[in-house]
Amino acid sequence: MVDHNISGLVSSLAACGLLEFDKLPQIAHAAASEKKALVTYLVENKYIESVALAKFCETEYGIPLLSSNVFDLDNIPTQFLHQNLIEKHHALPLYAKANTLYLAMSDPTNVSALEDFSFSFNMHVEALLVEDNALNEALDSLFDDGTNYLEDIGSMDDIEVDDSASRLDERQVTDDDAPIVKYINGVLVDAVKKGASDLHFEPYEKKYRIRFRVDGILHEFSSPPVNLANRFSARLKVMAKLDIAERRLPQDGRIKLKISNQRNIDLRVSTLPTMWGEKIVMRILDASSANLDINKLGYQESQKSKYINALMKPQGMILITGPTGSGKTVSLYTGLNILNTVERNISTAEDPVEINLAGINQVQINNKAGLTFASALRSFLRQDPDVVMVGEIRDLETAEIAIKAAQTGHLVLSTLHTNSAAETLTRLLNMGVPAFNIAASVTLIVAQRLARRLCENCKVPLTISDAELLNIGVSKQQLLENNKIFTAVGCLECTDGYKGRVGLYEVMEMSPELGNVILAGGNALQIAEIAQSQGMNILRESAIKQALNGVISLNEVIRVT
Repeated sequence: MVDHNISGLVSSLAACGLLEFDKLPQIAHAAASEKKALVTYLVENKYIESVALAKFCETEYGIPLLSSNVFDLDNIPTQFLHQNLIEKHHALPLYAKANTLYLAMSDPTNVSALEDFSFSFNMHVEALLVEDNALNEALDSLFDDGTNYLEDIGSMDDIEVDDSASRLDERQVTDDDAPIVKYINGVLVDAVKKGASDLHFEPYEKKYRIRFRVDGILHEFSSPPVNLANRFSARLKVMAKLDIAERRLPQDGRIKLKISNQRNIDLRVSTLPTMWGEKIVMRILDASSANLDINKLGYQESQKSKYINALMKPQGMILITGPTGSGKTVSLYTGLNILNTVERNISTAEDPVEINLAGINQVQINNKAGLTFASALRSFLRQDPDVVMVGEIRDLETAEIAIKAAQTGHLVLSTLHTNSAAETLTRLLNMGVPAFNIAASVTLIVAQRLARRLCENCKVPLTISDAELLNIGVSKQQLLENNKIFTAVGCLECTDGYKGRVGLYEVMEMSPELGNVILAGGNALQIAEIAQSQGMNILRESAIKQALNGVISLNEVIRVT
């Protein structure tokens, strides 16, 4: 219902002789009966022109008038699009910056709109002046005639969850819960649009915080009222088909969402009881956003050549290593994509299956049912495989079966959580794998990290002394070359001067010399020294090359390596 109190704006129009005082109650009543904003009623019924009204506000209240092209519906923050609030106050949230929400209004004297939006989202709210006709056109695009623009991007009305979850929602979502459902859906869609990899829903004593991880860095997205914490966790647990009543123990689940007719995403959900409620972290598994082109992942030419050569071998083991979130999965799938031909039988064991590849037999691990990496791997060896991919080597049993497969005519790809290529070999030794088996089966190890790419739109050259560059690790030879180093600035097209990520790699080929060091019980430092003497670039060297090519900043070199 639109608020039809006679606003300060309408009173000012009457005081200036643009409206008749004695007609104001009649106008307000007529606007209410037609369920229209008072300002809109005045414009539509020719009491005043839309442009004249906007110019009057600009002069009277000293607020700059924005042009109609500010209504970029693709970039409106959907978490603030609450239809009841918008229709009540005839105001549209345009964007948020820091803790301030900017509201497009044709009546900047509508103080109750600022107060209601501020209370609802726990943010400071500022009015932006726009023409009433332009505002109405934008609102019509969003809400008119049941063709809700937001449905096209799956935001305010229910995103499609899988069938069982949808039925559960219908039974359990009450009228009081409907705003929570729309808010959560808006948050999820905004996260996908911003390219977030993870979402954090965090309750504290006096604050509730929602953060997105974008390009590897967490950013605060919004801070809704803390009294909604339990309702947020209940909604998310319903979507993930978890036990709503269980708040004392961690739980894990999954949500399958249909964002649009062309796009589906999976969310991996983890709950954790904390002092002030349940923290929920969601990992976005968006297959459509994965780039499996090896030329775009950031490999140097020599590194790419080594990886492809190892993939073309009929047998052996390729290991991709790095911490969680370092891009190991994309590197693995890129290799599988290269190998995926009709002549090869490829099977994978994954937890979870993140990207579906046609032509590859992908198995979802289910530890509760007894389907472990080790048991899946045993089954693969009875399925006439050419290539086997194990999502992660977590224990000695899995490692031994994988190494056996690599020694008996199969190409095996897998991952480990280690900090460097050299440490991967010592990790296998510490697991209990015999040194001679490691030396005989491992053909290539790729250790990697992800660094934020500088935004091409706003990056600027950085002036820095040779001494500082040498201190970071730039060689004297590199100083002589004509390199340009850039730094982040920040613009509307990026996040803090960065947009997207690029891989940093150290690629270590097994050689007879490395095999001898392993058999002799050498440590990671000795292994790394031999590998570097044979031409391997460590992660810091790879990062410096990317910085000298203007791809990443020196701050990222230091942060990541």
